[in-house]
Amino acid sequence: MGKGYWLVKSEADCFSIADLERSNGKTTAWDGVRNFQARNYLRSMKRGDLLLFYHSSAEPPGVAGVAEVVAEAHADATALDPADSHYDPRATPEEPIWFCPDVRHVRTFERVIDLAELRAHEELSGMAVLRKGQRLSVMPVAKEEFERVLELAGSRAQAPRRSR
Repeated sequence: MGKGYWLVKSEADCFSIADLERSNGKTTAWDGVRNFQARNYLRSMKRGDLLLFYHSSAEPPGVAGVAEVVAEAHADATALDPADSHYDPRATPEEPIWFCPDVRHVRTFERVIDLAELRAHEELSGMAVLRKGQRLSVMPVAKEEFERVLELAGSRAQAPRRSR
């Protein structure tokens, strides 16, 4: 089975690509996701999968960079912490319900590839993020779509390499 490609959304004023880049080791748990379909996508991510990091609720919203999965999904500790805004009283250490992979910053684009630009390219029309009503914060992306977004960002020649 080959490498997977994904798009993950985060509100830029909550956690941006710059925040990921400043994180310890440029790595963080992609926690706080509370949608079952998105959780299932997180659980299916494999080490080495690549992520388009999308700023939502931003002006303009769009793809701001690339991250990589460095550890497969594990229990989301925020669901177990009553002091955390993502706490879920149904979750227990034995049956965590919510999961998160660890992701590492790979590249911040020089500019955000915004929705209007994504929509302007017919070859990207199948991307879930472009569908009306699409609210998921995690979604699969075809390899060709991922590569095209890298081209738009001017970084095709600098595509990330798989971690060792």
